[in-house]
Amino acid sequence: MKLLEVDNLSLSFETKLGENQVLKNIAFSLNRSETLGIVGESGSGKSLTALTIINLLPKNAIINSGKIIYNNDTNILELSEKELLKVRGNNISMIFQEPMTSLNPSMKCGSQVSELLTIHLKIKAKQAKQKVIELFEEVKLPNPARIYNSYPHEISGGQKQRVMIAMAIALKPSILIADEPTTALDVTVQKTILELLKEIQIKYQMSIIFISHDLGVISKIADRVIVMYNGEIVEQGKTEQVLLQSKHPYTKGLLNCRPELNSNKKRLPILSDFIKLDVETSYQVQNEKLKTERITEEEILKVKLISKAFYSKRNFFGKPLHEQHAVKQLSFSVYKGETLGLVGESGCGKTTLGRMIAKLINQSSGFIEYKSKRLENLNNKELKQFRKSVQIIFQDPYSSLNPKLTIGEALVEPLKVHGLINTKKAQKETAIEMLKRVKLDPESIYKYPHEFSGGQRQRIVIARALMLEPEFVICDESVSALDVSVQAEILNLLNDLKDEFGLTYIFISHDLSVVKYMSDRIMVMKDGELVEINKAENLYNSPANDYTKNLISSVPVIKT
Repeated sequence: MKLLEVDNLSLSFETKLGENQVLKNIAFSLNRSETLGIVGESGSGKSLTALTIINLLPKNAIINSGKIIYNNDTNILELSEKELLKVRGNNISMIFQEPMTSLNPSMKCGSQVSELLTIHLKIKAKQAKQKVIELFEEVKLPNPARIYNSYPHEISGGQKQRVMIAMAIALKPSILIADEPTTALDVTVQKTILELLKEIQIKYQMSIIFISHDLGVISKIADRVIVMYNGEIVEQGKTEQVLLQSKHPYTKGLLNCRPELNSNKKRLPILSDFIKLDVETSYQVQNEKLKTERITEEEILKVKLISKAFYSKRNFFGKPLHEQHAVKQLSFSVYKGETLGLVGESGCGKTTLGRMIAKLINQSSGFIEYKSKRLENLNNKELKQFRKSVQIIFQDPYSSLNPKLTIGEALVEPLKVHGLINTKKAQKETAIEMLKRVKLDPESIYKYPHEFSGGQRQRIVIARALMLEPEFVICDESVSALDVSVQAEILNLLNDLKDEFGLTYIFISHDLSVVKYMSDRIMVMKDGELVEINKAENLYNSPANDYTKNLISSVPVIKT
């Protein structure tokens, strides 16, 4: 039985250049107790479709045509703002994409959910608090009383997502819209969130619209799937039918762009191999070519028994009262020409380790040798040379680029600092040449970071890291927030640049399928400690530790 029907929905935004159509003739239905998956890349119209369903649109949005019928009798697009307030939360609720920005940082988590209950149910604060704690227990939050009194920054990403789910189900809506609720979460946390949503759906006989760019996640939760591209629905049907017998080239492209755990291919296909796109360049697919091990016997980096502790509280005299050990007694080596994958859940110490190797922070104990020289013994001249040789690509390309500098200025800056090229003409030529190598338009040097997409910004950050011709690059979650197609392009690019420049990588990620695709060897971390280290194929096929087995089993796989 249909609970929601979207009929011929078209939407435009009013801009200075006229109307820009962003949704085109969208039509689908949602049945009672059903999970409908909406999949597509950033900009395909997934989130906008969801926001239109609850009529939460900006002022410059124009509904060109269509109806959204709830429960066979209510056209949501015709409701007044007062009537919409009764529908939102009570009948249709939404979990927004980024829990950190969706939660108010200045309010405790419990108060934010209590506010919803007191406004809609007209109950007293004490009763609302009890209901919130019960909700926190229902979404399996540890120590609900503590989290009730915690601010968002004091809890983990997975816990913040559970708070958002508690808020969304507080009024027992009949439809729950989940917009990318597992993006950037660890695979194990992602698995528990998906299981939680299924349990809640069964308990309350709720219908779910689940939005994601990850077809593996969609395959685990959705009964039916809609594939969106450029504001249109290009394919829809039962999940098995769409994923295993896909007809549209775009769907085929999305499926093939994903790195597979059981694959040993050297290159990933990209969307332009399946569908004609407006792109500057295209890669040739070479799926028949397999990865070859590049490990040499030359030890370029040696880490010996390093630890790092952070101190959150000190007494009047500065003596530490509480310390948190991020990395504990870690030892390993990296060999010239290899890619060492570093995998583990959030908080395991991956990023802290990468920053210690790049000498952005100092270790508490132990030592790091680069080319047989201990980092703590380097003089100023040697340290400057080390910083030229070892570069880091940070997780968020937007926050790691200065918004006030043009791309040209950002690329030239390292050359000026190290005094490598002195004339402005030569600096500009070098920047243009590097942009070409990362497949970007030379005219990009005149633009600012906000004028680029996430994938383009990541290419710019990679170009900046390579301006000094480094030998060793640390990639810290450099593809974690990208669409699968953009991710495939960046991974192919990193492999191409590795061959061209003879680079050595440490590749940090919580996504085991991506790490396995990129790496010669993989190192697994948990709670700051080394769990196991092995060749990528061996670690996947014969994991020695239960924690590694759990990570591998949590990766969503589309079964063919």
